[in-house]
Amino acid sequence: MNGTKKFLLFFILALAVPALWNSFPPIKNVVHFILDPTAGTLLNWNVHIGIIILTALLTILITVVQKYSIDQQAMRSLKEEQKKLQEEMKKYKDHPEKLLELQKKSLEFIPRTFELTLKSSLYTIIPIILFFRWFQDYFTVHPTKIFGFLGWFWAYLILAVLLSIPIRKMFKLP
Repeated sequence: MNGTKKFLLFFILALAVPALWNSFPPIKNVVHFILDPTAGTLLNWNVHIGIIILTALLTILITVVQKYSIDQQAMRSLKEEQKKLQEEMKKYKDHPEKLLELQKKSLEFIPRTFELTLKSSLYTIIPIILFFRWFQDYFTVHPTKIFGFLGWFWAYLILAVLLSIPIRKMFKLP
């Protein structure tokens, strides 16, 4: 099975999880059995610190999976090529025909990047969706504005972006 078919299979499976969450109780029950006494206790103790800790742990988990499932040399090389192409595109911003040619060349990076990052996505997509679905249940029962104004999803997203920068540097990821 090639990479695209694997990704589509996992993507369909990942979409099935939230779709079956309430209609197939074993999924929901197992996730709640694991996360209620762990993550739930942390959020019950202090929702603000809890969301920071849980986001940091999930970000570290995703980063570790990326570190060991992606060919780092190939990724660095690809990023370097993209950087050079971006610099070249800046030089030709006043030449539409050359810029169009360079933009077409930049599109060639998409399948290569997809191929490199596919394995890490396959390892993390279902656990992350399960965690998100659990978050949704938790914050439905315990409605809280994180830091006084953010819903759980936006708090997670902003914290994940902010925390991923130092965590990626710590793990020396490109």
